Amino acid sequence: MAYRIFRLVPAAAPDDPHWDRAPSHGVVVVRAASPADARIVASQAEADFLERPAKPGDGVSTAFASAFRDDKLYSVEEDASGGWPVEGDRTVIEGLTRPRVIKTER
Repeated sequence: MAYRIFRLVPAAAPDDPHWDRAPSHGVVVVRAASPADARIVASQAEADFLERPAKPGDGVSTAFASAFRDDKLYSVEEDASGGWPVEGDRTVIEGLTRPRVIKTER
């Protein structure tokens, strides 16, 4: 399958109340099949309750709450700069290395 490079860029202001449910990770670059797939690739790279000892309940996932899936928080832009190879796996290339997505500080 042919992939393209996409940049997920924060679209909301830093003080936007929508950031209350998920942290901003800044700009994230992914190799994916489409803009929608880029959102999925980025959200799958985040830590989930299922990977943490602080589970809210068996079988409950927080993947749906990813900021990357919200078009009010992140926009997706195709990157044609040639800075990253389109050949390779469908993955996050830059800007996210399994950070803590479960927001605990107030």
